[in-house]
Amino acid sequence: MHTAGPALPNTVPSTVPAVDLRISIEGTEPEIWRRLLLPETLTVPQFHEAIQCAFGWQDRHLYGIRCSDRNGEPRVIVGPDEAAEDVDAEPASGVVLFELIDAQGTGPGQFEYEYDFGDTWIHKVELVGSGLSPEGTITCVDGANRGPVEDSGGPGGYRRLAEVLANEKHPEFYDAATWFSEVTGEWASKFNVGAFDLDAVNRKLGRLSLQLWPRPVTPAERDAVLRPIMWFLENTAGEGLELTKDGYLKPAMVRRTLDELGWHDEIMGKGNRELNAKDVLNLRLHLLDWKLLHKRNGRLVLAPLGKIGLDEPDELWDYMVGTIGAPQNDALKLMTRLAAHWLVQGFAPSYSLRDKVILSALEASGFVNRSGDPIPEQWAWDIDRTVRETLDCLQLTVPAPRFLLREKELTDGGLKFLLQVQALLGDR
Repeated sequence: MHTAGPALPNTVPSTVPAVDLRISIEGTEPEIWRRLLLPETLTVPQFHEAIQCAFGWQDRHLYGIRCSDRNGEPRVIVGPDEAAEDVDAEPASGVVLFELIDAQGTGPGQFEYEYDFGDTWIHKVELVGSGLSPEGTITCVDGANRGPVEDSGGPGGYRRLAEVLANEKHPEFYDAATWFSEVTGEWASKFNVGAFDLDAVNRKLGRLSLQLWPRPVTPAERDAVLRPIMWFLENTAGEGLELTKDGYLKPAMVRRTLDELGWHDEIMGKGNRELNAKDVLNLRLHLLDWKLLHKRNGRLVLAPLGKIGLDEPDELWDYMVGTIGAPQNDALKLMTRLAAHWLVQGFAPSYSLRDKVILSALEASGFVNRSGDPIPEQWAWDIDRTVRETLDCLQLTVPAPRFLLREKELTDGGLKFLLQVQALLGDR
């Protein structure tokens, strides 16, 4: 599979009919709302994903739509599809946005979207106008206030949470702040009801657009993702790199790698030793394991696969997709699936809950301890660390400090890489 094509000439992007919708969450004070420009051919499941991105929801619950058709007859649509039958509703797949709202103004002009049937978050969707939007895009035009916190108890519960988090002297503050951080991956001290970042919302919608309407990876995106690996391949070409008597990189090469890849915030101790620059050590060991490099006469040199990758970056991209998308055992496959999902969706369990989520996934998939005892937490920690160290050999995310509480933001190239990994794992 050849993934990175030549740069395309400048062309005027094609446009498609679109609807301009104002979406507000009923019962919120101050009102939480977004204005979205969406292709009118969006399906209801795709519309649901756009709502999730625009308001910062985490897609943990069922959703439904209440509306009237063009003859005034009521419709109740529920997703995912398997849940529709249980509540005697119409399944969401196959229903298109233009069926629910009439951009010409002669039919329905609004409908309700409900998320989480327990907390009952009712989103009022109103037609503002119609027009054209660039093909393959969803855009947030405007909005106000941060989205509610998942599982906070509906509008009333969210207002109560906001009141508690605004007062550090409140007797419930510590418990509320701990819960908030576990659910959102954010520090409670940064909580701000009025926060709204239009650019951040559109970055999330841009990543969603790439999932809904896949595009080939560009050479620039490919090179950025593969940059750490290519750095080593380029520097071992020719005579290779001399190693210390203990088999480590020379201090000068460690320092050059840290400078080139911007990994200084991850150094523990003296910054020119591999044992103190764990990411450099991790990358070198993986390159040996992947047979892109090998050791010969005290030097680190290109292996045949490394020579191919250096000359043919597209082949290296495909090789890395295949390597990461086909782990050695089922436990690593499950963890790779979880890690890719969390990165693609832009949220993950907090580190205090992460091991529990992984353990639950292992147990649900039939993994057992040979002794019959519960699976130890160390298993979860080990496979999580193994997969994270593998992904850290690529530049998938926007540069940020390693120890973020929340999941780091994928680049477009990183997203395209992980979407191909998910396809190989059978997730897409």
